Amino acid sequence: MTKLIVCLTGMPGAGKSTIAEGLKPKGYDIVNMGNAVREEAKKRNLEPSRSNLGKLMLELREKNGPGAIAELIKPQIESSSSNVILIDGVRSNDEIEVLRKIGNVKLLAIHASTDTRFDFLQKRGRSDDPQTKEHFEERDNRELGVGISNSIALSDYAISNIGLTKDELIESANEIIQSWVL
Repeated sequence: MTKLIVCLTGMPGAGKSTIAEGLKPKGYDIVNMGNAVREEAKKRNLEPSRSNLGKLMLELREKNGPGAIAELIKPQIESSSSNVILIDGVRSNDEIEVLRKIGNVKLLAIHASTDTRFDFLQKRGRSDDPQTKEHFEERDNRELGVGISNSIALSDYAISNIGLTKDELIESANEIIQSWVL
């Protein structure tokens, strides 16, 4: 059976990781693209700061092509025993093309307002989360620069994460994914 690779895309703080973590108990394997960059930073003894991770993500794409981060996660997908794999944080069509070579890819976009995203990122607590509006806008611009708006625009389905509880967001995503499995 061909693996279903569900790519979660959306601007930082929209709810992708919330969905991924919430669906883990349903038996899906989760692969986080940002974690692939964090692992690469660790190998290079780089502090996982906002600045370092942003520069490294751009450097990897420049050196190895725009699908470089997807190439980093291919082994995880290929070794997964799950039929459904959620990819948290797809940022470009080039990454999607890399993934299409190893499975059936569906794209699920998550939308949220700028204020909602900023508020969530401030509370999340990852080492690279922006703590100022300036850093937030800088990160948004970096994401837009690598093509995230194209993956959002070409999604197979989109969820508007406005006024949803965490459970409603997760259940909405699960229903969509289940419709793709059948």
